[in-house]
Amino acid sequence: MNLADLVEPIVALSRQAGDAILEVYATDFDVQAKEDDSPLTQADMASHRVIDKGLKDLTPDIPVISEESGLPDFDERGQWETYWLIDPLDGTKEFVNRNGEFTVNIALIQENRPVLGVVHVPVTNKTYTGCEGAGAAVRNDGGEPQPIEVASKTSDPVRVVGSRSHRGASLDAFLEQLGPVEMLAMGSSLKFCIVAEGKADIYPRLGLTSEWDTAAAQAVVEQAGGAVVELDGSPLAYNAKADILNPHFLVRGPEDRNWLGLLAASD
Repeated sequence: MNLADLVEPIVALSRQAGDAILEVYATDFDVQAKEDDSPLTQADMASHRVIDKGLKDLTPDIPVISEESGLPDFDERGQWETYWLIDPLDGTKEFVNRNGEFTVNIALIQENRPVLGVVHVPVTNKTYTGCEGAGAAVRNDGGEPQPIEVASKTSDPVRVVGSRSHRGASLDAFLEQLGPVEMLAMGSSLKFCIVAEGKADIYPRLGLTSEWDTAAAQAVVEQAGGAVVELDGSPLAYNAKADILNPHFLVRGPEDRNWLGLLAASD
């Protein structure tokens, strides 16, 4: 399978899903609660149905895990070397609040790593891609792909991207170690993407996320020259354990600071 050949079909699929989301976004939609009390809208399910069918038509032999379809037992999925991992609507809180900062995330995982990722932003019609062997790019308003890469040097003040919906004492302690900072508040996997295109230096995630929240955007960051690492320095991995929760991690652009050392000093 040539990964690069999958990029355009997955970009097209992400846009179809984005269009399905926007149809709901334009209405007075209902919000329900999942078992964990997180919000669920008709848009999540509309996007899920588009992507699930599209992937099964495109690659019928590759299994699909979606946030909206439930998680297969680890006894089964732990045997998979390759599978699709999708979040049909990442940033449902942003969707409900109508701030536009929500995304469609589609990732291909091979041997516990995201090797292809597409992050589509329906409201701005902006699409980020990361593909092993083909690099990272952004498409603005359906245009041609433009290569992107992380910043080569940390800015002064340090540009730190953080969640619009989640913030805690651990992040505040880390910020104190960095000196002057410029905080960029943002929702969903967009936080990864602005690191990938060099508009932020570091994204510390010191709270819970799930693997479908991060996989597609991790591929974009890594192919743009950045890294997504656990606090021990190892790359954030997938499908390696029974639960799907991620440990805390850092998304870094430039390599000219000892980010993990600064984080350790903030404990």
